[in-house]
Order: sequence, then structure tokens, then C-alpha cells
Amino acid sequence: MSSEPVEQTAIPTPVAARSGGEYFAAPAEANQRRYETLRAYLFEGAPAAEVAARFGYTTAALQSLVRDFRAGRCEFFLASRPGPKKAPAKDAARARIIELRQTGRSAQEIAAVLAEEGTPLNRTGVAEVLATEGFPRLWPRPHAERGLPRRENQPRTKAIDFDALPAHADSRVAGLLLTIPDLVALDLPGLVRAAGYPGTSVIPAISSILSLLAIKLTATRRVSHVDDIATDAGAALFAGLTSLPKATALTTYSYRLDHARQAKFLTSLDKAALDAGLTTGEAINLDFHAVMHWGDDPALEKHYVPRRSQRTRSVLTFFAEDAATHTLLYANADLSKANQNNEVLAFADHWRTVSGHDPKLLIFDSKVTTQTQLANLDARGIGFITLRARTPKLTDYLHSVPAKDWTPLTVDRAGGKTRRVRVLEDPAATLSAYPGTLRQLAITGLGHDEPTILITNNHTTPTKQVIAAYARRMNIEQRLAEAIRSFGLDALAGAVPLNVDHDVVLSVLAHTVCAALRQRIPGYATATPDTLQRRFLTTGGTIENRDNETVVHLDRRAYSPVLRQADLPTTEVPWWSGRRLRYEYE
Repeated sequence: MSSEPVEQTAIPTPVAARSGGEYFAAPAEANQRRYETLRAYLFEGAPAAEVAARFGYTTAALQSLVRDFRAGRCEFFLASRPGPKKAPAKDAARARIIELRQTGRSAQEIAAVLAEEGTPLNRTGVAEVLATEGFPRLWPRPHAERGLPRRENQPRTKAIDFDALPAHADSRVAGLLLTIPDLVALDLPGLVRAAGYPGTSVIPAISSILSLLAIKLTATRRVSHVDDIATDAGAALFAGLTSLPKATALTTYSYRLDHARQAKFLTSLDKAALDAGLTTGEAINLDFHAVMHWGDDPALEKHYVPRRSQRTRSVLTFFAEDAATHTLLYANADLSKANQNNEVLAFADHWRTVSGHDPKLLIFDSKVTTQTQLANLDARGIGFITLRARTPKLTDYLHSVPAKDWTPLTVDRAGGKTRRVRVLEDPAATLSAYPGTLRQLAITGLGHDEPTILITNNHTTPTKQVIAAYARRMNIEQRLAEAIRSFGLDALAGAVPLNVDHDVVLSVLAHTVCAALRQRIPGYATATPDTLQRRFLTTGGTIENRDNETVVHLDRRAYSPVLRQADLPTTEVPWWSGRRLRYEYE
């Protein structure tokens, strides 16, 4: 976790302070604030909660700062600024950069010219030179003025006519068609019908969803970048269209879809995932994720964004992941501060609709819900494991317990490693707003200065298994990191008004499709989506149309031999009017 502060509270200036002392009362520079924070906590011995509040950190961020300092990763008093004192590449190109900007060229265009002239400098370096010289940023200009294909020349899309297709067509993303057997197995047309997604007289609903999914699966970061693949023969064939719709059409379509449709779609998708063995539903990890907004939208609430270690305007999203298979099961961006604590129960209701029963075990962080909702989960017979906040009173009590009362234990870690910890168990712990008692485990040796405190309503599972189950909850953070990296989950900006609720549901679908595909490819059972995208889904190739059959020939690559052994059957594609899809390899 980053140690950047969220909101600073000024230190009261002592009565005896002399002129200039206010500099130390309200440290504004980041290094000075870190120094004063560490001094108050480590040297003065002030409580962590008090120090965090005084300097505007969260307690977790303070502990992260302390760990970095003890590991020797903090420097406060440098004789000079670190890093190179000169930038030869920038200096060599500076005059030419200024000359090119005066002709109206953008940073990207200037970088391209410099590369051709033998004095290469990337776009970031060019932008830094321009900023130093006082040049403002350019507004985006029409494609034609930038030497790019005009968007107006993109043909109007329509349902594909296979009789009019050429016998051969090249594609940069022919590998995208490798996912079609899994989409057919999941019955994507049935999922779309169950959700009630609308279509038009020109573009069926299934084609609109597939167009948006193609953007996810090819790692095209934003819907506004759809032009990069819109006219590609493989992407268009994937969606059953002559070309993918324009960005405006896709964005407008996403705003026609309310949350009720997304919920119906996820219900059908999870049922299909259960039938396909992509999820077990035995234990489910839950977590929130705040998608930061880079524009200026006063309608958005402020939420804590870990990557910035601050509260900022963002869209709060909620995800659920199968703890055993690591498949994403659920997402919701239709949340607000007023109802976010109820999302745990909303997911429990969703899973009852999917499976016919409540989830057996939910694992989540202490911030996900309240003690009142924990009681509701217990009343429904739903097991849970969560963290308990460390209060000063509880921390003092744990420090007072003799070492002999703590039980040593060896717990498993990732990669076959183990960790030695000590555990203090209380089978009848009480909470201020929880009506009954809970099982409480205080654990030291997990890398924190203070004990980690778990609470659960499960009184029979062995201690070691409870700790291991919560440790695996960190997997959902890894899955979300994968979704951000692979499916552009964090690509929310004022210039791209995609409906975020639909966007996160598409991310769940894309993740499920990748989970199904990797089961078909030998040796890739644990591959991340970005690996599948890089090695297979964005592979080029040739598409051949023969009578009532389409044959895909993928270009030779280092990983091509794996596909020879993969389970990729000939498939009848419903949105191609039953036309068959087959793969051939040289």
C-alpha cells in the first residue's frame, strides 16, 4: 500500500514557537511529512491511530511507511537531487522539438519525426521538453490533419453477409476467434436474451455485446479506441458484422442498459459457469474497488483509492471471486455510500438465485460491511471470515497476554512455502453491535507490527484452515489487478462516458471466457488473461470462407505448437446462422 497521505490535520503551534515555526507545524512537502510522522511514532512513541490522524494518513499507510523505513527504503536528507543531472537526448532534440511544435505538430507526431531523423525521443520526453519551454497541450485535431485514416471513412456496419465475403482475408486479431467455442458453450445468445439486452433493426443485441467484448479480449484499452480493430476482418467476423460499430454507437448502447439487465445477465452467466465447472461456489471472496475518475464530474462521490492513498472522486465497484477456481463471478457499479454496506447481502441473494441456496462461506475485508450485516449473514446460516479493526483497548489487551498463552503454528504460503506464526484464540469474542459471540483469532508473524485479528462465525474449522482461507482472499486483489491490466477496468475518464456498470459486467464475462479457454490449452491452466491475450488472442492470421464453413489459419509463433494439442472443436456459431468455424495449423 502506498504511504501517500490522504488528508492532513495541522499540528497545533506551541505557544513558545518563534517566527517561522509554522513550517514545522504543517509540513507540506511529502518527505518532511513522512519524517515528522516517523519521528512522532517511532521516537516519541505516540499511538499509531493518533499519529495517522495528526498527519493525514490511514493507520495501514502509516504501518507501510514504518516498514519501508525499517527496511532502509526511506531517505529524507539528500545532499543533491538523485538521478542524472543531464538529459543528452532531450538537449540534442530540444531545438528541433520547438521548431516542429511551431508548425503545429503534437508530441506524438514530433516523436515520430525525431525517430525518422535519427534523434529518437519518446512521446513522454517530447512532452516534458514542451512543458519546460512553456508550450500548452494541443487539443485533438481531426484524423486527416494528423495523418491518420478519417473516421468518417469507416463503413456503416451491418449484419454480415457470408455470400459477399472474400474467399481469403487477413486479420491482425484472428486469434480472437479462438474464444468462440467457449462463448457457444456458455450459450452467450441465451445469456443476452435472458438479460433482455436490446438490439436494433441493423445490429442485433448479440453483436453489440460481442463488439464490446472484442475490445476487452484484445486489450484495446478504451471504447474510444475501437477504430484500432473496427475494420479488422477477424474482429468483425467475431461480432457477426461487416465492421465493429463506432465508439459513439457503442457508448450510446451501453447507456441503454440499466442495472436490472446486468443482474439478469450475471445470474445466467454464473449458472452457465457452474454447469461448465468454472466455479464451485464453496467459498467466495468479496472486495470493493474504486475506479478513479480523471475528469471533473461533481456528481461522483469520493471514495478511498488505494493506488493514490487518498479519497478522490471515483466509481465504487464490487466484485466476487470463486476462492477455489479464481473465476470472477459478480460485479456491481450501481453503488453509493448509502447502500454499499448492503452489497454483501445483495450478493447472497444473487447466489441464492443462481444456485438455489445461500453461499456457504464469504471471505472479505472489515471495510466491506457492518456488524449489523454480519448478524444478518449469521441469521441466514452464511459462514463468514473477516478482519476485526484494532482498537487501542483490544491492542493493549493483546500486548498484555503472556507469550506462553500464544500457540505457535505453521501456515502455508504461496509457492509451497510456510510461515511460522503465533495465534491467540477466543471462542466467545463480542462486538459492540453484534448480538452474539464470534470466534476470534489474533495472529502475529504475518508481517505487521500489530497482530492481525480475524473473526468468524465458523467454530469447527481448524485454526490453520481459517487463516489459510483468509490469506487466499488476497487472490481477489490479484484478479482485479489482472482485470485492470487486461480489460482496461480502470480506464474511466470524462472523455469516455462508458456505462461503468455494464463495463464491469463485461470484465466478468471476459474473465470467464479466458478461464474457459485456458482449460482447453495444455499447460495454461493458471495463465493470466494478459498472457492469453499476448500469446494467442492478438495473433494474426488468415480467414478462409468455404461454402458453409469458415477456417482460421493462425500465423506461426513461438507458442503455436501448443494450439495443435488444444481442445478446439469445430463449432456451429449461432450468430453466424449456424455456419461452422474450424481451425487449421501448418
